[in-house]
Amino acid sequence: MSRGLYLVAYDICNPRRLRRVCKYLTGFKVGGQKSAYECWVTPAELRVIRAELDKLMEPEEDRLHILALDPRMKMLCFGLAKPFEQTFFSIL
Repeated sequence: MSRGLYLVAYDICNPRRLRRVCKYLTGFKVGGQKSAYECWVTPAELRVIRAELDKLMEPEEDRLHILALDPRMKMLCFGLAKPFEQTFFSIL
């Protein structure tokens, strides 16, 4: 199964839920900041992430966006930003 790069962005209203979502996504992120993470995951992992976030979020109050990043696009990086490069990838 091949991995893809996704941008996962969220806006959580409740501080407790916000901490839980942030902590959960930290295990998948390869970059990003605050409430927008770059995640390098397989389709199966993405389904698990989506299902788990459904449990952690309140659909009437919170927002979540998961965007597939096209690997053919040229990334524009400014300041300290740099594109994710997967020379070697391992999840322990």
